[in-house]
Amino acid sequence: MAARTLIRDEVEDVVALALRSGLTERDIVRLPSVRKLLGDGACVRAWSPRQGVRGPAAALLLLLLLLLLLGLGPSALRLWFHLHGSSLETEMCVLGFSDFHNPFRQPLDCRVCSNITAVDRKSNLSHDEFLRDYAYSMQPVVVEDGQRNWSAKDVFNFEFFSQIYSSGSSALDNSGSECQFFPYDTEFHNLRDVFEMEAGRVGMHGNAKPWYIGWSNCDSSAASILRQHYKRPYFIPAISESSKMDWIFMGVPGHGAHMHVRSIN
Repeated sequence: MAARTLIRDEVEDVVALALRSGLTERDIVRLPSVRKLLGDGACVRAWSPRQGVRGPAAALLLLLLLLLLLGLGPSALRLWFHLHGSSLETEMCVLGFSDFHNPFRQPLDCRVCSNITAVDRKSNLSHDEFLRDYAYSMQPVVVEDGQRNWSAKDVFNFEFFSQIYSSGSSALDNSGSECQFFPYDTEFHNLRDVFEMEAGRVGMHGNAKPWYIGWSNCDSSAASILRQHYKRPYFIPAISESSKMDWIFMGVPGHGAHMHVRSIN
């Protein structure tokens, strides 16, 4: 009896997460596995937070959790990876970045930016003005000359990065296990896939499929090359903290990351 109660509690938590993610009670109750674990007469408690993962992503997460609760373990995971064209031995994550994003994020109070009506555009922005008007406020700003004295705007392109992350390079080898890669709305699994892209798609010739990706660089040799072409933006005071990690986002015009909330520590 104690074991059965534990299972019911766990499954009810999963159902609550699914409701939070956007599924309806009817969607969940219709699942045979849910009815079996909760019992035909079980009542699903309603839960209506403001946000969470939605639609297919929520169903995907619910299915994975139910498989684990049913004790299917490695066999279920092997089947899962097989259906996705990969394997349990080579993949680090069950779900990738494109499957769902921040399903456990706390609801945010959007009133902090309710008075924002426009994005400011500035040039020759002083340290004092940046600190006073933008550094600690919710007001967005585009600093039009933020790349002042950077050679990156003339050097950084697909060919430049494909040379740094060439086959057999330490930068490419380290990118798979040490760095983050964001495929966004593409079929790419890693940087190796990106830099094997056909030239026609790189330049968006003909009916080529649009692309946009991002990644973090964890290789010191690549970092030394990248930082020859950019430095701290002139309007940010020297006392400001900054990450030692290089982030690169690259793609074709008109495409970018999905709408999301950045976590800044």
